[in-house]
Amino acid sequence: MPVKLSAPQASSLLPVKGVQLGFAQAHVRKPNRKDVLVMTLAENSRVAGVFTLNRFCAAPVILCKEYLAQTKGIRALLVNTGCANAGTGDDGLNRAKQSCEALGGLLGLQANQILPFSTGVILEPLPVDRVIAGMPAAIENLKEDNWLNAAEAIMTTDIVAKGTSRQIQLGGKTVTITGISKGSGMIHPNMATMLGYIATDAAVSQAALEAIIQYTVNKSFNCITVDGDTSTNDSLIMMATNLAGNVEIVEDSVDYALLRDTLTEVAIELACAIVRDGEGATKFMTVTVEGGKDEAECRKVAYAIAHSPLIKTAFFASDPNLGRILAAIGYAGIDDLDVNSMELYLGNVLVAEKGGRASSYKEEQGAAIMKESDILVRVVLNRGKQNVTIWTCDFSYDYVKINADYRS
Repeated sequence: MPVKLSAPQASSLLPVKGVQLGFAQAHVRKPNRKDVLVMTLAENSRVAGVFTLNRFCAAPVILCKEYLAQTKGIRALLVNTGCANAGTGDDGLNRAKQSCEALGGLLGLQANQILPFSTGVILEPLPVDRVIAGMPAAIENLKEDNWLNAAEAIMTTDIVAKGTSRQIQLGGKTVTITGISKGSGMIHPNMATMLGYIATDAAVSQAALEAIIQYTVNKSFNCITVDGDTSTNDSLIMMATNLAGNVEIVEDSVDYALLRDTLTEVAIELACAIVRDGEGATKFMTVTVEGGKDEAECRKVAYAIAHSPLIKTAFFASDPNLGRILAAIGYAGIDDLDVNSMELYLGNVLVAEKGGRASSYKEEQGAAIMKESDILVRVVLNRGKQNVTIWTCDFSYDYVKINADYRS
């Protein structure tokens, strides 16, 4: 079960003016499940995206980048689960284009005004006929308050739907932000194997929105990992419909930081929800690395800890075998690291200092903390002023079972 995570209530996911969502059960891979999502945007909406760096990126990712570069008039998103349409070559691109053309015909839009997304099994052809057949039903139930159904329609191995909302005041106007995401396994930054959609009715310039999404992703989805595998389909889309009535936010606006930071809060909550729903997860771990010379070396240490199967299985077993953490710090790639200067904490308990076990540390302290579901691992390098926080989870028996049976 997810670690201290439950699905949101439909009423908690606030409608965003200018965004409508509709879903269908199209039997893309399995019957009787929501697997096609259509999202429409008001005219003059602004859209920005960040995508996977995997060189085998999926056909819809290629098409999204192309369409975002071609036009600023994006008016709809199309998502299917059950098939990733990745590793499918020119045929995959053609099928993704067919789906955009079909939806465009139904909505009265050009194909390049529609961004396609897919998630599911890699190296299999997209059953485009099924996706197209599901479009009329999805269009028929387009509603502004369909966010929970939308969150359910993009799930794959997720156990619970993921979504959250915020409201803030910008220039005396109420601005709404709502976001949903999916992801559970094959999670690692640049980006994580996830789909994320965050919408606001704020008036925001295109340049400001693109600056915000870059800031946001580096504080959220690029700070999570479940298993170190970077997927082919990772996509984060940020949308602003410009219908809240506020004065347009640009990068030097007084309210720019407030909007940016609130969007980032939403993204962090969605990102952490993915980790809490990590395949087979029983522990949610926050790894902070403090006192680094630069952010890059802090990330090296954090990910060495978060990616280690030995560490992740020890946390699953609640076994305070904390020498594994020291070993990971040591091989993280900081060639001039002075191990005698650094400190390691588990929660608020000092575990190691001066190159070895802290004299004050007792095994029962570590054992007690390891039994908790939320655990903090804190490394203090004492080399500088940079800090990094990432989030990860443990490896359980169920991780192997889920991924061994993924295609069945």
